[in-house]
Amino acid sequence: MKESLSLEDIRQIESGISRRFARAATRPEGIFRYPTGVAGLEGQGYAGELLEALPRDVLAFYCGVGNPFSLGPVKKGEFVLDIGCGAGVDTMIAALMAGPEGEAVGIDLTSAMVGRARENLKKTRLENVFFQEGSAEDLQFGDSRFDAVISNGAYNLVVDKARALREAYRVLKPNGRFMIADQVLRGQAPEDWAAMIGSWAG
Repeated sequence: MKESLSLEDIRQIESGISRRFARAATRPEGIFRYPTGVAGLEGQGYAGELLEALPRDVLAFYCGVGNPFSLGPVKKGEFVLDIGCGAGVDTMIAALMAGPEGEAVGIDLTSAMVGRARENLKKTRLENVFFQEGSAEDLQFGDSRFDAVISNGAYNLVVDKARALREAYRVLKPNGRFMIADQVLRGQAPEDWAAMIGSWAG
């Protein structure tokens, strides 16, 4: 797909993503076509004891499309990378599972969401969580760094998905786990190229 996109197309896509998630970093209600916040977490079957361990005003910023932990838990002492971490809810849940011996790192393309994640983290007592700006297509970590890579609704927004997937597997340890929840297009892509670019983050 990326080979068919111009540099201007890519800039337009990234600008649209930044605008949408800058709004979500302030108030996610009504921006997405699915439940967000506590309703979204409960609807996706997140464990109640984990939700109770985080403040409600942190959970309110959850914008995930699914539950990556339904594919399996994070184990004590594991190191986890959350790609497209948004406001950091999944990252913090991963850190709770990993315990103080483990670590969870969240990256997001949008500075507004990274800022929100850091503000949310201040409302908790977690000391094994870190957030930074970053792209799924160019992960700034060494090879075989993480026991698990998680993602929730981010890869559908990535332009070069093949490169992003290669990066995810590069930073995973041998026998590491890639746990993803995402949206998938069924049927044909829109024929109107300009409309598809304009609605990429829509």
